[in-house]
Amino acid sequence: MQKLEKIYEGKAKQLFKTDDETLLIQYFKDDATAFNGQKKEQIERKGILNNVISEHIMLEMAAAGIPTHFVKRLNEREQLIRKVKIIPLEVIVRNIAAGSMAKRLGIEEGRELLSPIFEICFKDDALGDPLINDDHAISVLKIVTRAQLDEIKNYTLKINQLLLKIFAEIGIKLVDFKIEFGFDWQGKITLADEISPDSCRLWDSTTLEKLDKDRFRRDLGGLVEAYEEVARRLGISN
Repeated sequence: MQKLEKIYEGKAKQLFKTDDETLLIQYFKDDATAFNGQKKEQIERKGILNNVISEHIMLEMAAAGIPTHFVKRLNEREQLIRKVKIIPLEVIVRNIAAGSMAKRLGIEEGRELLSPIFEICFKDDALGDPLINDDHAISVLKIVTRAQLDEIKNYTLKINQLLLKIFAEIGIKLVDFKIEFGFDWQGKITLADEISPDSCRLWDSTTLEKLDKDRFRRDLGGLVEAYEEVARRLGISN
């Protein structure tokens, strides 16, 4: 597998072409960003930890029948992934009130929700990734059809149940998470991007200590140590 030119650079990852037009190489950077890129810092080893944690979780998703873009981890910072056309929606599930939802609705952070809350945002940095509803996605922006959005929601709620179990078994509360989907070469909806402490809120079940990117957002320090703790509890060596 030959690594060719870079075709995309985001806040935390880069994508490179390969000599197989159906496959890409995804590179995990050490860059940490928050507040739509307004806060930035390089944190050594963050990308390495996100790579191995996301690999572990993507393999768990695939084993449970969730189609993913993940093929294999190549080294400490790179994964081989299937090429997909990213659907410009950030898909969010909230099990506990926190972050922007708690602020937006004026409720206390940490409130257990009666059922998982499914949210979608229009993925557009220039607009600040605004929260939208189903009708906006289907009838206004025409990003997906009703059937496609239903499929995304079904996959997402299944992913939530899987993640809740994975993290509960290692003493971690899954507060919320963000994922992305894409269309593969056959037009099938596929889980893409990553699932890691960068994209999940994770609290220790006993102490409620934050083990995720909120340590960077809120200037708590110890981000790498928190990610290392998540990896250790998952049984990952890196």
